[in-house]
Amino acid sequence: MSLAVTDAGGDLFAANLKGALLAVASSAFVGVSFIVKKKGLRRAGAAGARAGVGGYGYLWEPLWWVGMVTMLVGETANFVAYMFAPAVLVAPLGALSIIVSAVLAHFMLDEKLQRVGVLGCILCIVGSTVIILHAPEERSPSSVEQIWGLATQPTFLCYAALAVAVSLFLMLYCAPRYGQANIMVYVGICSVVGSLTVMSIKAVGIAVKLTILGENQAGYFQTWVFVTVSAICLVIQLVYLNKALDTFNTALVSPIYYAMFTTLTILASGIMFKDWSGQSASVIASETCGFLTVLAGIVVLHSTREPDQTMSGDLYTPLPPKIYWHIQGNGDVGKQKEDDLLPRDFITVVRQDYFV
Repeated sequence: MSLAVTDAGGDLFAANLKGALLAVASSAFVGVSFIVKKKGLRRAGAAGARAGVGGYGYLWEPLWWVGMVTMLVGETANFVAYMFAPAVLVAPLGALSIIVSAVLAHFMLDEKLQRVGVLGCILCIVGSTVIILHAPEERSPSSVEQIWGLATQPTFLCYAALAVAVSLFLMLYCAPRYGQANIMVYVGICSVVGSLTVMSIKAVGIAVKLTILGENQAGYFQTWVFVTVSAICLVIQLVYLNKALDTFNTALVSPIYYAMFTTLTILASGIMFKDWSGQSASVIASETCGFLTVLAGIVVLHSTREPDQTMSGDLYTPLPPKIYWHIQGNGDVGKQKEDDLLPRDFITVVRQDYFV
């Protein structure tokens, strides 16, 4: 009996290790894709309407498609990782993609990474290591019907209904009004919808794994429900992530998206799959500390980054209340306080213009 328990424990550890390695690989690809897609969005925005204001010119930009393919490779690795390991382990490892994107953005996008930012990267790595070492050993369901039973629990149904309601409110009411000014709108949509994406993708992944092992799950309607939900959620995430990346600094989008997405995913997984059931308080505390360490690293990393130079769709914005630029009689550009200017001296300045 003890030998059987030991073998089972070893199998679960091996499955967690496979999931962790796949999650790390996924983070590397996703981190690269953020940068490549951002460069593609910049090129497309220079030639036409930007994605942040509803343009879809990036669909004809080859560099954006390179980024998309890179992201798909990363997401595929992430998809497979959920077949082996619980979401509590896989989701937090997405922090490594922030390190990759921050380092690459420093060299490729001119979004400078300060020296203190290296400390943030180290904290992310330390926190991720703690999470890996204390991740719960999840026993995979034996059929898609069991997963359906978990998904239709009253508690998870309440979570899913709340997530859908919040997403619709953000998309239909907040996005048209505040999306260009408040990063939490676009990122909030990606994060809330993303938590449902992970749950449905994990269900599909388990169904695929069981089918490969000889237990065909394609005949169950529940499998196709999970596939449909996954596809819809992924499309929504893709659209609003593009809007967020095109409107705001990559160094701002990545950490906020990670923090919200990971927190909601862990919450959804805890409700649906009961990841923490049977774990000791010390193990749960260790996992929580690891996650908080990762969040601290992200905050440090973000606090050292320069503000975004990408502008919103409104090119003409008022200058600070007491300072205005004007053209002097000799054609030189100067500045005066509000009280010193006559109405004829005032001109509107395009927001991208900077004067030293």
